Amino acid sequence: MTSSAAAAPSVISPESLPVLAEVVRSGFVEGRHRGSLVVLAADGSVEKALGDPTAPVFPRSSNKPMQAAAVLRAGLDLSGERLALAAASHSGEGFHLELVTAMLAEHGLTPGDLQTPPDLPLDPAEAETYLAAGRVRERITMNCSGKHAAMLAACGVNGWDRASYLDPAHPLQQLVHQVVEEAAGEPVSAVGTDGCGAPLMAISLVGLARAFRAFVTADPGTAERRVGDAMRAHPEYVAGTRRPDTWLMREVPGALSKMGAEAVQAVALADGRALAFKIDDGATRALGPVLARSLRLLGIDAPVVSRIGHAPLLGGGGEVGEIRAAF
Repeated sequence: MTSSAAAAPSVISPESLPVLAEVVRSGFVEGRHRGSLVVLAADGSVEKALGDPTAPVFPRSSNKPMQAAAVLRAGLDLSGERLALAAASHSGEGFHLELVTAMLAEHGLTPGDLQTPPDLPLDPAEAETYLAAGRVRERITMNCSGKHAAMLAACGVNGWDRASYLDPAHPLQQLVHQVVEEAAGEPVSAVGTDGCGAPLMAISLVGLARAFRAFVTADPGTAERRVGDAMRAHPEYVAGTRRPDTWLMREVPGALSKMGAEAVQAVALADGRALAFKIDDGATRALGPVLARSLRLLGIDAPVVSRIGHAPLLGGGGEVGEIRAAF
């Protein structure tokens, strides 16, 4: 495994990061979201950099393709919708929960084996329907349950302890650590705990963009390419029917897209171009406008880009402003 010595601290203070998005209400700029961004050319070289994309960040759920590749390397036989769901932050729609339940049952597991924290569906509309039906927070409803089901199944294939599958020292998590470093082309600079309880590896935005590029340019049949292909073939299982990752992968041929909590986003295109960014204050409301502008920097101007970038502000029930990209 590559050394995981800590990366040098950022030399740019948060206050000095560029403004990536503005909050404009009634023609008045009432707020700003700063952050860092990197765009890679098809050959993997840095084409555009804003802020400090070499500083380490927690990619949060943008790490999930690497975690899914690790369960394949561990010998778990997954493909199609199941592999896409292993890399998902699913919306908690019925078809998501049905497939997680099936994946668990196929390996002699139940939702009670999951160590995800009980949660509501990630999609607000699904959460409202769920609560209206009188249901309560469950482990399987948490958006990472597909990933955790795959991790538990990989433990079963290898005879690894399932009770400790989230321990950073567990053989599976050590394999995830290795896959992240290989895909990013740099050492993991810190290990934390993600919202779902799984170990979380910090890398730079440049490393994250490189990793996504690797998942579309890897040789067919490799774990990385299998994950990338499954996500692109079944994007509704990666996110949900009302989510930008799904829209982008459906409507831009060959695109691989995955958001992460605290306003992280990574995208790779079929020709090897890639991008990654993080809004410093974690404001997910800025994700769409910044992603849309970033895609246009890559020359993507499909109708879905405008759909993703549309972030209106409301006043009195009507649209009175917007969140817009500022670069």
